[in-house]
Amino acid sequence: MGAVVHGGGYGYGSPIGIILVLFILLVIILRTF
Repeated sequence: MGAVVHGGGYGYGSPIGIILVLFILLVIILRTF
């Protein structure tokens, strides 16, 4: 977690951040339908 934050935040050059963003988008889409 510390490495992700030190890397410049979530979704910026970090696989974990990208996965979190995709997961959040998936949850929003599922909640929409």
